[in-house]
Amino acid sequence: MDRVEAWEFGRTVRRWRDRVAPEAIGVSAGRRRRANGLRREELAALAGISADYLTRLEQGRATAPSTQVVESLARALRLADTERDLLYRLAGHAAPGPDVVPSRVTPSVQRLLDRLSHTPVVVYDATWTLVLANAPYHALMGDTTTWRGLERNAVWRNLTRLPSRVVHTPREQAEHEARLVADLRLTASRYPADRALRRLVADLAGGSARFAELWDVEAPPSLAAPSRRKTIDHPAVGRITLDCDTLLVALDDLRISVYTAEPGTEDADRLALAAVLGTQSLQL
Repeated sequence: MDRVEAWEFGRTVRRWRDRVAPEAIGVSAGRRRRANGLRREELAALAGISADYLTRLEQGRATAPSTQVVESLARALRLADTERDLLYRLAGHAAPGPDVVPSRVTPSVQRLLDRLSHTPVVVYDATWTLVLANAPYHALMGDTTTWRGLERNAVWRNLTRLPSRVVHTPREQAEHEARLVADLRLTASRYPADRALRRLVADLAGGSARFAELWDVEAPPSLAAPSRRKTIDHPAVGRITLDCDTLLVALDDLRISVYTAEPGTEDADRLALAAVLGTQSLQL
């Protein structure tokens, strides 16, 4: 990207940031608020990047945003398709085509997520890479905004046993890993030209013998249906057993996992307390 394009990219992001009403993303404007739209820190948090990096992008001092950063900014700014494509071009990238795993959260899906703003929700693309998680999810499962690269991929996190609050027996963990890898194989067959997906598979194969074993089986084993119940070991409120329903957005190839508790139960009370404590800690 040359200097003119870099400046235009940052200027465009700044202009679009100014037009996003804080209330549209659940931020209280308040009487003393001077910013017309989103503050830089608010957009950075929504996009999962640092405020310092966003500052450098807007000022044209950072000149090579990745496609992941561009997509995250487009999603956080709630851009229409034509504007999203323009942002890709200003960043020096071609807009994703049908041969690339989509990570686009359409306005209609975003409206659905907005209506679940008080419920823990996490969204993954077809490679099981985290697209977004809302504040109640962070309160329940821990903050994901600092995750970068492979840390954002659920297959990698499970196979390398990165810290998780979800409680699995050894058998449940093994079956969960097998399902994730089997689903990733199907994704790879649908998007054979996606270079990022090929790189992910290579990284997984090089970093996990368990992945290589599961990837190379001729036919994935027949597994019992996954439980819709998950137990989360929360550091402040203890164990919470919740219903976890994963919804597939077919046209956009997204997976949306929603965590709920039956009203009036002890688990519902613990979930509500975890949300309050988590919100307080994120605001500190």
